Amino acid sequence: MMYPDLSSFLRDGKAALAKGPIGLIMVEDDVEVRSTIAHHLRAGFQALVVFASDEIVPLAGLDQNVHWVTHDMSEDAALENAVNGVIAAASGKWLYYCYNSEYLHYPFSDDRTVGEMLAFNAEERRETIMTFTVDLYAGDLNEAPNAVSLENAHLDTSGYYALARWNGEDYEERQLDFFGGLRWRFEEHMPWTRRRIDRVSLFRARPGLQLQADHTFNLPEFNTYACPWHNNLTAAVCSFRTAKALKRNPGSRDAIQDFKWRSSTQFEWSSTQLMDLGLMEPGQWF
Repeated sequence: MMYPDLSSFLRDGKAALAKGPIGLIMVEDDVEVRSTIAHHLRAGFQALVVFASDEIVPLAGLDQNVHWVTHDMSEDAALENAVNGVIAAASGKWLYYCYNSEYLHYPFSDDRTVGEMLAFNAEERRETIMTFTVDLYAGDLNEAPNAVSLENAHLDTSGYYALARWNGEDYEERQLDFFGGLRWRFEEHMPWTRRRIDRVSLFRARPGLQLQADHTFNLPEFNTYACPWHNNLTAAVCSFRTAKALKRNPGSRDAIQDFKWRSSTQFEWSSTQLMDLGLMEPGQWF
């Protein structure tokens, strides 16, 4: 199904939001749109809603569970407007959001569906899953000038760290600011407000919930990485988005000849590799 704008989708697309989990894909350019959709369909999302400007040509031959909404992702607050609109229309449903050329991985995702993971998480009395943006980049920028290569993708194996989240008066309980990847190595080219890699990409919609511009929610418990009594599972959003931006931005593209460094390794597209590197954990889910 195709919709001319966000409001028409929220009005007429109720069938797309009838059964979760629902994936929301924000398309900023034409890079790896089809592979992003295919990856998340394989993960088991019941519906995918693709938000893209009218400059992006809708893909042909998409699965019937993919819904295409014309929505200008270059506008201010484009992400928040789309996600918050769906939150209000799909209360009680599990939602996920990402950009094109980003790929969700979670513990045991090679063998288990996202629905199975969310069912376990609900039994843990958790309404969110913390995700970490793991930067991917092409191993050879001569072969892939836009820094995107599914076949030769690399990631950093070290350089990740976390700081206690300060709200101006005190430290937030069970909230941390996480850093690492390309945003850490090339921080001179990144605004400080965009250096965090934590993002609560998976959550259950509820009335009054709002996604904010810094990828946090207006309800503090939705921003926590674990419940008070034990660690919870976490997931990873493996993303070419930062690499693309660094190679596209005139201020950084000529300064970066190669993203590889001593702590680079080839990405195996495996949840086991991400768990072994400590980039996500299964919590109590075995």
